[in-house]
Amino acid sequence: MGAAALPFIIFTVLWGGIGGVLPLIVPKGPNRGIIQVILMLTGACCWLFWLCCYVAQMNPLIGPKLEKNAVLIIARQWGDPIRT
Repeated sequence: MGAAALPFIIFTVLWGGIGGVLPLIVPKGPNRGIIQVILMLTGACCWLFWLCCYVAQMNPLIGPKLEKNAVLIIARQWGDPIRT
């Protein structure tokens, strides 16, 4: 299974909007700069976290660990018994 373009586009637009568009519409006030930085960092960090999780699912490093009995039962049920 490869990466699909649609989820990448959707989440990039979502977090890009939070980090790129929302800081432009923050009302004027004494903490405007802080709020803008918070929104930009939130958008960047959440997008990066999502991207890492999404890409990690493309090629998982670990698989299920089954006991010997479970492997034998599965093989027998699937019609390819393992001779021990």
